[in-house]
Amino acid sequence: MKKITVAVDSFKGSLSSREVAEAVARGVNSVLPQCEIRCVSIADGGEGTVEALVHTLRGEFVDVEVADPLMRRIVARYGVVDGGTTAVMEMAAASGLPLLSEEERNPLKTTTYGTGEMIADALCRGCRKILMGIGGSATNDAGVGMMQALGFRFFDAAGEELSGGGEILSRIATIDDSGVMPQLREAEITVACDVTNPLYGDEGAAYVYAPQKGADRAMVEQLDRGLRNFAEVVMRHNGEDFASLAGAGAAGGLGGGFKALIGAKLERGVDMVLRAIRFDDIVSGSDLVITGEGRIDRQTVMGKAPSGVLRVAQSHNIPVIAIGGAVEMCEELEQSAFVAILPVVAGPIALERAMQRDVAAANVERTACQIARIITRKI
Repeated sequence: MKKITVAVDSFKGSLSSREVAEAVARGVNSVLPQCEIRCVSIADGGEGTVEALVHTLRGEFVDVEVADPLMRRIVARYGVVDGGTTAVMEMAAASGLPLLSEEERNPLKTTTYGTGEMIADALCRGCRKILMGIGGSATNDAGVGMMQALGFRFFDAAGEELSGGGEILSRIATIDDSGVMPQLREAEITVACDVTNPLYGDEGAAYVYAPQKGADRAMVEQLDRGLRNFAEVVMRHNGEDFASLAGAGAAGGLGGGFKALIGAKLERGVDMVLRAIRFDDIVSGSDLVITGEGRIDRQTVMGKAPSGVLRVAQSHNIPVIAIGGAVEMCEELEQSAFVAILPVVAGPIALERAMQRDVAAANVERTACQIARIITRKI
């Protein structure tokens, strides 16, 4: 065993992607000190994506003052990689649900304006590629707030300019994009989008996701009507028919707004991340790949980070072992191409204890040591 690539998602609430990978490396090297181990921080486009990409691509973090979902000033962080040409962001840093208390959650009022301010800051710094994760939103404004921060203007039937959250969607009659930042027209934006919901309807943004953002039934119906109206206005504006696009309903319609008015590409999160770090080149020549995440279950093989790693490794005929803080075996996992799926917890233990950083790291290291012992023996 000459080369092992370790590409593990974070164990959320416990260890970062980098910390899990380092624990794996310690465990393997305790048995195979001469083995070359390449540790790669990865994510699936959700929480931890910025940290993973900045670490793997040796970028830097940028702090910028932006509006939170209720237009209060906060400091949000994003990353710059590839020599300053690419920005990596999570919309939740500016427009995420955790920025609000339970009482403040109201998608009629919340806006993605701060996400647009992050993008504008990156464009002004010279970034012309933007990788954006859109999970964890507090909003249902179809990205209108974001677009206002970038120079778009939205008017009602009387010609009055509109501003605010999801409540304005039903009042929008025309769109003016003449004042959009010129840098935006030069930019290539990729949005990590793992949901397939359309913009509106029973499976759309409002009905499926708005309740967890504070919407009651009447709000949901109002937001859905607003999304329908917005789709019609966009169709009149530029001919884009995006309402039924898979992923248009992501993040309260932000996925659809990105695609319809900015021309962004919607892509599965892990594919976006692995392409950005050039994982295909990294894994080439490896004898083994070790991947994993905090919880391995049916969702793992449905587009989560380990499944993306497995897909790339398979193209090189490299075996893959998955480890998880918890493993819930199912038919989908049994039929997957992982050569082994291993829980890192050795026995009964309270969840709070298992998630403590030192305990989790020790469990990962011990599991990696056992993997190394197995692969050194010819049975």
